[in-house]
Amino acid sequence: MDQNNENIAPDEANGSARTRRWQPSRLGYRWVVRNLGYLLFLAALAVVYIYNGHYADKISRDLSRTDKELKELQYEYKTLKSEVMFRSKESELAKAVAPLGLEELTRPPFVLIDTVQK
Repeated sequence: MDQNNENIAPDEANGSARTRRWQPSRLGYRWVVRNLGYLLFLAALAVVYIYNGHYADKISRDLSRTDKELKELQYEYKTLKSEVMFRSKESELAKAVAPLGLEELTRPPFVLIDTVQK
């Protein structure tokens, strides 16, 4: 086979032969300069993509931390609420005010009538 025939492939559009050689000049300095804007756009897009991944991880960590704090506060609220309910029972109130000298009434309250006439 001829060496030139290995690099020639028929063109489907018009049936003519064209060369398919890798041209090193395509990836040279001129190509980079001509496509600098596109390459910078791709670099910026990569930076934004990486930042977005880090930002999503940070948001996820913040959500988990906030969820954990919320659960702890709910447990604390339920504990304090049950403690207040327990201490507000009549028998517990009587025990709490006994050292102050207060005690429960054993007779019903009565009305004081002003006996002085004007």
